[in-house]
Amino acid sequence: MTRPEQHHSKSIRLQALGALVTMFVVSVFAVNSAEGQAYTVIHNFAGYDGNQPMVGLTMDRGGSLYGTTFLGGTGCAYGCGTVFKLVRNGSDWILKPLYEFAGGTDGANPDSRVIFGPDGNLYGTTTIGGQYGAGTIYKLQPPASACKSTNCLWRETILYSFTGLSDGGTPEGDLIFDSAGNLYGTTFGGAVMGECYSGCGVVYELMPSHGSWTCTILYTFTGLSDGGSPTSGVILDRSGNLYGTTSAGGSHFLGTVFELAKTGAGWTENVLHSFQGAGDGENPESGLVFDPAGNLYGLTIAGGGHNNGTAFELQTSSGSWNYSGLFNFGLQSGQPISTPILDSAGNLYGTAYSGGRDGVGAIFKLTPAAGSWNYSSLHDFVITDGARPQGNVILDAQGNVYGTALGGGASGDGVVFEITP
Repeated sequence: MTRPEQHHSKSIRLQALGALVTMFVVSVFAVNSAEGQAYTVIHNFAGYDGNQPMVGLTMDRGGSLYGTTFLGGTGCAYGCGTVFKLVRNGSDWILKPLYEFAGGTDGANPDSRVIFGPDGNLYGTTTIGGQYGAGTIYKLQPPASACKSTNCLWRETILYSFTGLSDGGTPEGDLIFDSAGNLYGTTFGGAVMGECYSGCGVVYELMPSHGSWTCTILYTFTGLSDGGSPTSGVILDRSGNLYGTTSAGGSHFLGTVFELAKTGAGWTENVLHSFQGAGDGENPESGLVFDPAGNLYGLTIAGGGHNNGTAFELQTSSGSWNYSGLFNFGLQSGQPISTPILDSAGNLYGTAYSGGRDGVGAIFKLTPAAGSWNYSSLHDFVITDGARPQGNVILDAQGNVYGTALGGGASGDGVVFEITP
């Protein structure tokens, strides 16, 4: 059997971004978008405070935003990435750095959101660094005493350093907690070589025990029919089963949607769908989201009628799953990468890496209507206000949309934005 080429378009996107990193001198501004939306850049990264926010944001109960940048900061010579907080101050937003990665045992280049744990601390992963250079899982705690400075860095604790061997390497995608306080996630590479160049990745569980954490590998991908190279973490159902996507592998080597079912003897993988290309979609890099009925929704970066990606649904029925293609993205709406979100009305929101009228990205909304789904752009990027979004968006209680674009903006280093109704 001929080994298929490992699919990992994130590195391709970063290379393409080089042509976009041009210096612009603009102010923070708002423009009108589709559906009467108003788009505002609430922070322009400038390198020293971060560069290339590759993933989305997390919001606390007070409305402050938390995120990571893949590069930038002052923690190492070339900028190994940052964790930041954005706090609203009247009509403005103030960025507060929480941590700057040094590129050694503390990790470097985060490609996952930070999430809040049950203890109120932040948790995330880095793609490289750590004790073995293959990435880390970390915790950030605020200063023990009240801070009187605007630059009060949080304290990092490394919970686990990946070896790049049987435990996987290059963790990507969001972490998730279960009700018992255990963490779950995925690595893009490492473990057995299988059909992938640098290993096909794993699904892991991190369990706290007496002040330390123990990593257990729940499943190791081979890159064959079971899938390979997951990039977006996993989600949990009410029974504790895990669901996710792989960007490679499957019966057509174009990616899968999988379930890890929890049994008395351990975990069993079930492939719910193997992508076939063309109208079916291929290479999902986004994660999944449940609707209230337990159906799954996701996106693929390629395939579809225009080879610019698809939106899909997997409906659960009597223990089986039925796949439906919902929407084919075109040249002005294409290449969705982020994990979609659903609002209370059943609309899907996401980011398109190469969509928009200028081809440098868009924020979109898909609305179900009479057996089909209608696409509308909430904002088309124009480089000066951001470019190449690939992180998820979030909604607040007022219907405002928040997210990041990894390039463009005032310095070409990426932006954080708000879209208001």
